[in-house]
Amino acid sequence: MRIAVVGLGGVGGYLSACFSKAGLDVTGFGRGEHLDVIKQKGITIVEDETTWNEALRVLESQEAKGHFDVVLFCVKSYDLEDAYKEIAHCIDEKSILLSFSNGVNNSDILRKLSNAIVLDGAIYILAHIKEAGVIRKKGKVFAAVFGGDDTQSVEKVAALFEDAKLRYKTPEDIKTALWKKYIFISAFATLTSYYDISIGAVYKDHFQEARQLLEEIAQAAKFYGVDLQEEVQKSLDTASKVPYDSSTSMHKDFINHKKVELEALSGFVANTQGVDTPLMQKYYKALQQRL
Repeated sequence: MRIAVVGLGGVGGYLSACFSKAGLDVTGFGRGEHLDVIKQKGITIVEDETTWNEALRVLESQEAKGHFDVVLFCVKSYDLEDAYKEIAHCIDEKSILLSFSNGVNNSDILRKLSNAIVLDGAIYILAHIKEAGVIRKKGKVFAAVFGGDDTQSVEKVAALFEDAKLRYKTPEDIKTALWKKYIFISAFATLTSYYDISIGAVYKDHFQEARQLLEEIAQAAKFYGVDLQEEVQKSLDTASKVPYDSSTSMHKDFINHKKVELEALSGFVANTQGVDTPLMQKYYKALQQRL
């Protein structure tokens, strides 16, 4: 089974390395200096207690050839459509597509673009590019969550994670599982970016706003048929337990003047028709002005 991992950042780099280490037929797709170093020296994974290196077959998307059975998109949400188009010539109706990008509508985007088999997915991991060719994974947090109506395809992807000894879940209600991750990252990516502070500072100094924003996201989820009411308190509890200075990738991208996932993490809720989201709309409009 030929696997493509599109995007070699913290998520894609780690997955590619683990798949390759397990002897799976995987090709990673990236760009720039990061790609060049991996071609020459392999990809290095720095974990809390171990550091290891894996030779990895990597290419730029336009160099892709042949047919891929499974394609994992590990790019930023705003790059998903372009990433698909760049590798579309290697995808057909039998290919299995799965996006681990932030957001709850990535599978819908892929279904509009492709007649392939599309699964829904999310991933829990703390990992980033430390330097070109090096992925830093922090802590023991890891879980890939995916599912869909095509149970045979779900089983095929599950087998890959099984072979690579990577923790995974295949919940029956995958939509709710995606929203459970989304409610936290949407709220705290928005708040850390708006106030330019850490998650701990948001919890300490803007607790009521955080609660209200989480309630608004839960209302948006309800509009899409998902009950997230219990997740409001759970998200606040999570925020109270993370290291005080922890931040979010969107906040870091604002600080570093990079392209941000504002539409996926804030705009999707702010623009949900028929749902009252005054706080999210306020933050979303203010953050738009900073782009």
